[in-house]
Amino acid sequence: MIDHAFDDKTPPVITPELFYGERKKVCDICIVTFSVHVMEEIMKRFACSKVAEIGSVNGNRPVYVLEYKGKKIAFYMTMISSAGTGNCLEEARCLIGARHYIIFGSCGALDREVGEGRIVVPTWAYRDEGFSYHYVPPAEYIRMRNADRVAELLGELRVPYVKGRTWSTDALYRETRGKAERLKQEGCVAVEMECAGAQAVCDFHGMELYYFLISGDLLDGEEWDARILGNEQEMDSQVRSFYIALEMALQLT
Repeated sequence: MIDHAFDDKTPPVITPELFYGERKKVCDICIVTFSVHVMEEIMKRFACSKVAEIGSVNGNRPVYVLEYKGKKIAFYMTMISSAGTGNCLEEARCLIGARHYIIFGSCGALDREVGEGRIVVPTWAYRDEGFSYHYVPPAEYIRMRNADRVAELLGELRVPYVKGRTWSTDALYRETRGKAERLKQEGCVAVEMECAGAQAVCDFHGMELYYFLISGDLLDGEEWDARILGNEQEMDSQVRSFYIALEMALQLT
């Protein structure tokens, strides 16, 4: 059973260090995006240096460093899903030694009041995935420990936001009406795929995670509303979010 998956009494069979060896620390903070559009735009706008690669049989994921207002900041594009994002965090930890991670991505709104393009700060994540159960003890929700700090920084930047619980699921096409309504009643304002897994890895390794989301589509109603999902408005929101993350990074370390 998945609720018996967590084992903190015995060591792992393999670690990223067995693949990559021991690495020197590159910098203390790293921004993580899911968007190839963001990567392309940032590579055009900044002088970026490749410092590492997260390896994979379906394509390596370069890790870059840029300098922003005198500060060295790493960034990379992660895989989608709790398992994909969590394993990339494991390898980034080994490759660049960062302790602070800012992650942003898209989410589906469970509440019609969460407008398209609105920033969502997750406070707790419902663990409807399998990855997190290998890193922290079983529970329905995992607390997003730095939610208040993220909200504080967004406030300082005068970026409107809403706080609330999110629903982390790997089953994109099994987000049923009944489950969406139940979790909405529990206080979930959005559905996404990675919060629970990312927070679990950071809790396990004593790393700091700062997470915010962009509301894309809407699941509240009789019919699904794509809103801005996948269109130019969402792409622009993703790029703006990278700059928000850069400003946050200046304050975090």
